[in-house]
Amino acid sequence: MNKFPKIAAFYTIGCRLNQAESALLCGRLEEQGCRIVEIDAAETIDLIIVNTCTVTGNAARKSRQIARKLKKEHPDTCLVITGCSAEIENSFWVDEPWVDLVLPNPEKKNIVDHLQRLLTNEALADFDFSPQQDVEQLFYEDAGASFPFKSRAFLKIQEGCNNFCTYCIVPYARGRERSRSRSEVITDFRRLLANGFNEIVLVGVNVSTYNDHGCKLADLLGELCLEPGDYRIRLSSTEPHLGNMQLIDMMAANPNICRFLHLSLQHGSDTILKSMNRKYTTAQFAEFIAEAKQRIPGIHLGTDVIVGFPGETDELFAESADFIRRMEFANTHIFTYSPREGTPAATYPNQVPAQIAKTRYNALTKIAEAAKLKFVQLQLKSEQQVIFERCNKAGLYEGWSDNYVGCLADDQNIQENIITTVMPTEITAADRLLCKIVN
Repeated sequence: MNKFPKIAAFYTIGCRLNQAESALLCGRLEEQGCRIVEIDAAETIDLIIVNTCTVTGNAARKSRQIARKLKKEHPDTCLVITGCSAEIENSFWVDEPWVDLVLPNPEKKNIVDHLQRLLTNEALADFDFSPQQDVEQLFYEDAGASFPFKSRAFLKIQEGCNNFCTYCIVPYARGRERSRSRSEVITDFRRLLANGFNEIVLVGVNVSTYNDHGCKLADLLGELCLEPGDYRIRLSSTEPHLGNMQLIDMMAANPNICRFLHLSLQHGSDTILKSMNRKYTTAQFAEFIAEAKQRIPGIHLGTDVIVGFPGETDELFAESADFIRRMEFANTHIFTYSPREGTPAATYPNQVPAQIAKTRYNALTKIAEAAKLKFVQLQLKSEQQVIFERCNKAGLYEGWSDNYVGCLADDQNIQENIITTVMPTEITAADRLLCKIVN
């Protein structure tokens, strides 16, 4: 690289937080006059940034495979590796001669400085990749996010995790909990609204822990909802947390907040939850679910569940499956446990054989599909607020309701990316709602 890149592209793997951070990187490069193109653009790309994931072994492998593929397709392009794999598998990346720059997560905000050093052949910094213990509880990004190819925006408000669940590598990759400055969040939120984004998703490792000098997540939502305009705010995945009860009050009082919560359960047995180092019981979880459904009609409650965790007997799986069935989640992301090197659970005895885990996965999938269909059926004949994002090849407009049900409409008068009132009339084979526009 003999001059600062003029054209750059991103490949982002993993969570919505990674999407938000790629957007912040995009904003920093655009400030330097760099034009962002899609990764398959038919033009010469000067810089490719791969924002990696390592939450599972498969995600880490995918990150490596994609990086190799992109370098093979663009051999003369500067390749930057960042994200969680750059933290956890750093020795792999720094030893690869085809990787031009490896940036751990905290250095994403300094990407322009690092590219300048690379440009001038100045020695690059040696990073300490060990988990950060002493970090400021409040942080600033000093940049605005840019989404040149998206219809919704992801706004980073939080970073890090203190939970140290026994199966999870994230605290080692992301560091301790900390929150983005409230004033900076509000400024970025206003800018995204001004740029035409009518759905903004608040993201972090665990947004439930947001806290800027006593301003908690519910307080922040209240301030954001004071902004004028026809928009909506969606929360990304959250963790069970005492402060979530205040969320219910705020969501019930503010139609700008989507009727949507994705609350990670992970298991429906208290025995396994304790082994996972999850800090709640199924009874506490069920209490929150009941309160949310009672206070916010039509709320979409989703979750994540792991099957085959070490020590999961047939009886404990049956207990978990029964609990999940009773919760009637609108969607359930099911993961088969796989040992993650560097986590305590990887060394636990009584690992569940793969075939047994697969059988349990399939059984839980049937429960999840039945609950999802029931939730979608309950939305029939009730008005929904939908943002249509695109017209598909069949000529149908596709979008999402505020309670996160996929919607379709055959109406050429639809305007994309604005909130539209519709009446669902039937359910498609893919559990989507076919809708008519309400005039």
